[in-house]
Amino acid sequence: MEHVVETARDLAHCFSAAVQRTPPALLVAIVLSTLFGMLVLSYTLLFILAPIPRPPFAAEKTYRTIVGPRGEVSPERPLKCWLDQHHRQQLDAPQPAVASPKDGAASQAIEPAEIFMSVVVPAFNEEQRLGEMLKEAAEYLQQEYGPPPKQSTANGSTRTKHPSPSPSTTAKPQGWEILLVSDGSTDRTIDIALEFAQLHGIHDDPAHRSIRTIRLAQNRGKGGAVTHGLRHVRGQYAIFADADGASKFADLGKLLRACQRIEDAHGRGVAVGSRSHLVGSAAVVRRSFLRNFLMHSFHVLLRVLTPPATAAIKDTQCGFKLFSRAALPAIVPHMHSEGWIFDVEMLMLAEAAGIPVAEVAVGWREVGGSKLNVVWDSLGMAAGLAVLRAAWGLGIYRQGRGGR
Repeated sequence: MEHVVETARDLAHCFSAAVQRTPPALLVAIVLSTLFGMLVLSYTLLFILAPIPRPPFAAEKTYRTIVGPRGEVSPERPLKCWLDQHHRQQLDAPQPAVASPKDGAASQAIEPAEIFMSVVVPAFNEEQRLGEMLKEAAEYLQQEYGPPPKQSTANGSTRTKHPSPSPSTTAKPQGWEILLVSDGSTDRTIDIALEFAQLHGIHDDPAHRSIRTIRLAQNRGKGGAVTHGLRHVRGQYAIFADADGASKFADLGKLLRACQRIEDAHGRGVAVGSRSHLVGSAAVVRRSFLRNFLMHSFHVLLRVLTPPATAAIKDTQCGFKLFSRAALPAIVPHMHSEGWIFDVEMLMLAEAAGIPVAEVAVGWREVGGSKLNVVWDSLGMAAGLAVLRAAWGLGIYRQGRGGR
């Protein structure tokens, strides 16, 4: 041990003598060169580590649903994608001299909505939990956004009862859809969704209601499944909701009202469900000390690494977020994260584009069968957040034409 200490002292003495003999200008050059090399190496590693989503396969741009009077499962049908049309418009449009996300709201046009509400449900091996969520969602959607009820006439026939038009209101698309995005599932997730539609007579009616199933050939992660679904929504508003049904689906109405209240002049708005009001409740207190510690640590990291408006959101990870259709072009085309941290990227993109965001308290319950590994996924989320923030901050990720 003494020999090791003596050797260390000799090395320190030699290094000190060498530094004293070296001209100051050369020392400064060495230090600056070392720092520059470390920066280049860090940027290169970040460039390699920053994820780039793969383009969707052709088969992933199709869907199956229930059709016909006997409720048969359809063959694969082409899935309309508003993002493809948006990309074509962007390529044809002249490139502005100075591009600013906040100045581009008017130019980020999106084709008109065909229905009122779209629901994206990402699902990976959810055959056990999906049925209850679909039941709750379909009942609420049909009640709120379904076609008007039919009334019997004197001769026994039926006619649709339409509400009296109001001069102060404009016509809005009606109807709803659920897009079930199976994220590489190996169980009966898609079969459960189609059987539910058959059992409840939800046949594909593009103008009124439909349940469409989309199969991703490879598991992309929750963020990848949500983003894929949002590329194909037809609604005036689009929400993604977890397949476990943990969030109270009827609180969609609260999100919708909040979103409509804050929309800007271009109709852009985002409303995020929040469980922050449940902190201290029995549902949270019963969690393990480790899980609560990791949750609070992640929130501290969020406040440090994210821009102000995103950092102000108390619950970024609740799987219940609503977007107006006009807000989608500023968010969906620029998504990179496909794992658990994708929610934060969505909020950061909304903030960068100047889109108003409202946080709304929603009902929530603990549901068994979660695929979240508390320790490893928490560490992965922290690392993913650091990479995400650095990639956007250093220009590896960019919005607009030619962006990565």
